[in-house]
Amino acid sequence: MLNLAIIYHMHQPYYKNLLTGESDLPWVRLHGAKDYLDMVQILAKFPKMKLTFNMVPSLFEQIEDYNNGTLTDKFLTLSRKPAAELTAQEKEFILKNFYSINKDKVIAFSPRYYELYFKKQALQEFNTQDYLDLQICFNLSWIDPTFRQNIPELKKIVLKERFFNEEDKGIVLTKQLLILKDIVPAYRVAQENNQIEVSVTPYYHPILPLLCSTNSAKEANPKTILPKEEFRYPQDAKYQITSAVEFYRQRFGTPPSGMWPSEEAVSDQILPLLIGAGIKWIVADEAILFRSLKLKERDTKLLYQPHQLKRKEGELSIIFRDRNLSDLIGFSYANMKEIDAVNNFMAHLENIHKAFGNKDTLVTIAMDGENAWEYFRNDGQDFLELLYQRISDSDFIKTTTIKEYLKLNPPKSSIKYLSAGSWIYGEFGKWIGNPHKVKAWECLAQAREILEKTKTASLLAWKQMYILEGSDWFWWYGEDPDGSFDRLFRQHLTNFYKLIDLEPPSYLREPLIP
Repeated sequence: MLNLAIIYHMHQPYYKNLLTGESDLPWVRLHGAKDYLDMVQILAKFPKMKLTFNMVPSLFEQIEDYNNGTLTDKFLTLSRKPAAELTAQEKEFILKNFYSINKDKVIAFSPRYYELYFKKQALQEFNTQDYLDLQICFNLSWIDPTFRQNIPELKKIVLKERFFNEEDKGIVLTKQLLILKDIVPAYRVAQENNQIEVSVTPYYHPILPLLCSTNSAKEANPKTILPKEEFRYPQDAKYQITSAVEFYRQRFGTPPSGMWPSEEAVSDQILPLLIGAGIKWIVADEAILFRSLKLKERDTKLLYQPHQLKRKEGELSIIFRDRNLSDLIGFSYANMKEIDAVNNFMAHLENIHKAFGNKDTLVTIAMDGENAWEYFRNDGQDFLELLYQRISDSDFIKTTTIKEYLKLNPPKSSIKYLSAGSWIYGEFGKWIGNPHKVKAWECLAQAREILEKTKTASLLAWKQMYILEGSDWFWWYGEDPDGSFDRLFRQHLTNFYKLIDLEPPSYLREPLIP
């Protein structure tokens, strides 16, 4: 039997400004309305499907903050403002930012939205109705197609298509926020019904090995350029893990069984921290398996089974994702017709089944659970429904959660030493190594050293530091297309200094340049 474990990773950076309660970027709210709820609700149609969803606490915290009114964002503020009252500066912001969604797969399917897109491209002047329609089209497009179809008030607005009014806009924005309220309860119910398992990631999505020591980057790639000062705070890595476990326990009633280390970044040094927090399984990329076993060639016999990590502190299981199959869904199938994509995927699974005969195998698909669908037609709904139906009808595939599989199939193979690396090339180059990323680590190390010596630092100051340890800021340094993540990092770091009653360094007023 081919046991298929599909794990969807739900993640957004921590955008919220702790001092203002506002975010400059809307992606928690918009992805919340488009991606997180429907991904669980679709399973009601396919009772044979069992999936694992991985939640990042800092994302779910922000969703809850929207729900309780302690978080808003600039996009939402300008969406709420009556179009007739927009200032010239606000109109400029809306024209620049309210087309931030896939043009060919989303904008082009809304005649009015597409019309406004070309009007902007032609540099034609917008009137008040145009701005109002753009406010609505943007926010409506970020609501999942199933909700636009199944919520009567939204369906009516979709059919109206143009000449919207302020009341229409109020409905769209209200429904958008109501969808966010259903997300956490939906995951909880689905897990209680044993159709899904919910795993967790360290709280603010840090690269755990780099928190333990930035020098670990050299283990994964000896050519990595390191910061002048080593960042070495394993106690922070421990906190990111244990606080995530506690956040999960408070919302789901039990501690999590599994953890998706941020960016599947692992090392042998983080294992005692995971074991100490009660984690039973983790997931990593197949490259880490073959590096750990010092294999030069891909071996699917080893890939399609769990492995044990036994250390003096205890033990936990590790599974490794099939990179090829995961990336086909995440990056390739959006460019194919749904039937062709599903046929291709099923053919791969059938080939695996034939190769292993009656032997029990575990094939793991681990991928981003949100960003991929924007590139699919109909936000991926048609693809997923066809895929889930074909899998459900198959006589050789059994979907499983990781916890369920490990209960029946404990690891038979052990890994003595886990190689350091992530899902990207088996190393940490996305977060450290180029001059911009190194500069950011040096700024963070300086601030962390000051915090260590500040005996009266508030809990909010510590929270701000843990936010700064998140992976996203370092991912984008040196590759940031519009500088937004540089601004966010500097904003968080500036707030940190204010929270410990120190004047923020002057270099934080300008983009960080090595």
